[in-house]
Amino acid sequence: MSDAQAGEATEPHENAKQDVIAVDADDNAQGLVNRLEAHTGDGIRHRAFTCLVFNEEDQLLLAQRAPGKRLWDTHWDGTVASHPVEGQTQKEATEERLEEELGITPDQYSDLRVTDKFEYKRYYGNSGLEWEVCAVLKVTLEDTSLDPDEDEIAGMLWVDYEHLNDHPKWYRQLRLCPWFEIAMRRDFE
Repeated sequence: MSDAQAGEATEPHENAKQDVIAVDADDNAQGLVNRLEAHTGDGIRHRAFTCLVFNEEDQLLLAQRAPGKRLWDTHWDGTVASHPVEGQTQKEATEERLEEELGITPDQYSDLRVTDKFEYKRYYGNSGLEWEVCAVLKVTLEDTSLDPDEDEIAGMLWVDYEHLNDHPKWYRQLRLCPWFEIAMRRDFE
């Protein structure tokens, strides 16, 4: 094994350097937990969000997660998802991720809002899991200029949201993230 390989083997995953907010089933904070711990083994329920980004024609921007993502790599999300940090609201966390992942700034929209919240638990093969109380936020872009970060976003696709919901089999090849599928299903119930 080379020195570079030995260094790689001992270097902790970037998620091991971050914390997430552990929550109960009602989304009450229960303290901070290591992000990697929250996503491995049996997992730890934690706070998360997903944001659905629309244009003025009611099309949804699907974003393909980058191949370097530890969980659900190359799956399609609608549009960004992450975890707020301690002291951060869901809206603040979403604004931050929209800018970091897609270059979307607050001057491009005026209607960022929380529309739903649900709990789910899903495993991703032997790589880990998500066990989250997930807030759903929506926003409509008045300016659709995008500057995606390739470390976060591998591809982008504007789709008719109702068409995607009405004909999920037609989009099966996209391999949608489970939290997005749940959020979309609940949105149309």
